[in-house]
Amino acid sequence: MINLTFGEKVWQAAVYFILILLSVLCLLPFLYVVAVSVTPESEVLRRGIVLIPESFTLLAYKEVFISHGIGQAYKITLFRTVVGTALNVFFTVIAAYPLSKKYLPGRSPFLLFIVFTMMFGGGLIPTYLLIRSLGLLDSPWVLIIPQLISAFNLVIIKGFFEQLPAEIEESARVDGASELQALWKIILPLSLPVLATISLFYAVGHWNSYFDAIVYLNNTNLMPLQVVLRNILLTVATQSADSLANSGTVSKLAVQMAAVVVTTVPILIVYPFMQKHFTKGVLMGSIKG
Repeated sequence: MINLTFGEKVWQAAVYFILILLSVLCLLPFLYVVAVSVTPESEVLRRGIVLIPESFTLLAYKEVFISHGIGQAYKITLFRTVVGTALNVFFTVIAAYPLSKKYLPGRSPFLLFIVFTMMFGGGLIPTYLLIRSLGLLDSPWVLIIPQLISAFNLVIIKGFFEQLPAEIEESARVDGASELQALWKIILPLSLPVLATISLFYAVGHWNSYFDAIVYLNNTNLMPLQVVLRNILLTVATQSADSLANSGTVSKLAVQMAAVVVTTVPILIVYPFMQKHFTKGVLMGSIKG
């Protein structure tokens, strides 16, 4: 066991204190949002800043789910996040695996085209015209297909595949395995950390996206959660208190905070389960042959 000097102990204690203080400062805004969402309007007006409510009410959440159609938005966002992430990872792996092979004909031009898209885009109007010509307007697939592969994530997975020892695939071929069998049974199990990391990137991107829905969708029943949250924050701010549930017993601020909680908590719950794989995925290339 390492014996620390008095000065080192003081420095260590100061570091822990600063980290704890920063953690509390990061947690306080979220705690305030949750507290206000379950606090009656009279208490919010009386106390101003509420962190631990004296009274408890779920009327703001009732208002959000009943009056603002957030249930349908949840279905669209869950469909987009689950199906979109699965397709994203599948096509990214299918594209990254052959590009990781140096003997692939035309590998360099393909990589150049992919990297080019990371720096330059076609623009909003040409993209809209392309989406319209493909018949994807006002379709839930417009939220998934146009961003099926992220060039950045593809480059990350390609780099990870290149770090794997070539002897692994060679031994699989000796045993009679095809390229797809080697990918499915050997390469992918070894790549779970980076796949989990990329899946998290894709899932968070789908969950938080809203601009594409505003541009490509007119049907309100297809609007994802973040667009509905934006509409709630805008409409409730201009809505009269008498139009809210129970003749004004629900404050505008509480409804807004409840909407933020409803749209934020689900994706926060995913993080602890992905953290272990995420940490490993960041350390790409740490594979022992």
